[in-house]
Amino acid sequence: MAADSIRVTRSVLLPLGEIELQVSRSSGPGGQHAQKSETRVVAVFDVESSGVLTEGQKKRVVAKAGTVLRAVAQDERSQSRNRELAVERLVAALREALRVERKRVPTKPTKAARERRLSDKKRRSQTKRLRRELE
Repeated sequence: MAADSIRVTRSVLLPLGEIELQVSRSSGPGGQHAQKSETRVVAVFDVESSGVLTEGQKKRVVAKAGTVLRAVAQDERSQSRNRELAVERLVAALREALRVERKRVPTKPTKAARERRLSDKKRRSQTKRLRRELE
């Protein structure tokens, strides 16, 4: 794995050059440090202009997450840590959008499960019948 790329899935290796990082001043309290330094980081990934994703992967990501993925981090005081967090969140969102849902294969209940269900129904019926006779 190259130093300037991130493994998203087994088949997708995302170069950091395709992720645009924007910095700005963080919101909220923090005194002079927060008002003077630009620690908020927004990681932006344009799906349609990506050279790494195949057409099928692009369609899947656009359908699930849209044409542009964004991740914001302003949790930490340092810009470098917020940059790491934003990229991690962006990669997690891309990984989730690329995930293919497995199709459920319907199965029949086992013989033991059917018998258990019927015995539970008989037991419940017996309980109700006993209550009815008491009234």
